[in-house]
Order: sequence, then C-alpha cells, then structure tokens
Amino acid sequence: MARKKKADTKPIPDDGPCCNGKGHRGMPITVNAESCERAAAIFRALGDPQRLRALVLLEASERCVSEICELLDEPMPAISQRLRLLKSERIVRSRRDGKHIFYALADEHISRLVTNGVMHAMENTSNQ
Repeated sequence: MARKKKADTKPIPDDGPCCNGKGHRGMPITVNAESCERAAAIFRALGDPQRLRALVLLEASERCVSEICELLDEPMPAISQRLRLLKSERIVRSRRDGKHIFYALADEHISRLVTNGVMHAMENTSNQ
C-alpha cells in the first residue's frame, strides 16, 4: 500500500472558500439545489439526439425554422416542438423577421456545451 504524501492528507478548510472563492476550474465551491435542478433540466433537453442535431446547426449560425426543417429533413411540427422545448429551457432564443422566426443558441455557455459534447463524442475511444 502506497503511503500518502503529507499534502494529500491536508484537510480543506470548511470555514471559508479557497482559491479566491472559486474551485479549481473556476466553478463556485458551493452550488445551490435550485441551480443543480436547472442544470439537470438543461442536460435532459440536450440529451435528445434530434434536438442536439438542431443545436449543432444553430451553433454554426442563426437559422429560420424552415431552413432547420430542410437541413434535418424533418417536418415543421416536429422541429417546432423541439425548438419550443429548447426555448423554454433557455437553450435557444428566437426573433421574428416578418413571417420568419429565426433561432440561435442562447449564449456562449450553451455553445460550449454543445461543441464540447459533440467533440468529446467524436474523440477516438480506443485509448481507454
């Protein structure tokens, strides 16, 4: 059995934050239950392959609903339902221009989630 280094056994103080109030990767040390529930809802919405395909398209650029339907070869009611759910979770935002409704990713956080998730899935897993 390997001996632990003295630095490995040093307790983290629980009377205040370390790293200037941030965790080791910049995350707050404590996260409230409401934020965790919200994040779980976002991950559930991202967990559907068809919704994720639409998000990948939107990561590249803002698109109107009819363009998304054409690119994904899906009927408008199905795409509209998916976009409505994504909008309710604040994953996408929309704007109207005449008769067309354009959708885009809500912000840079969502863009990074989508990009990182897809890139991770595309990585070669033979090294595991």
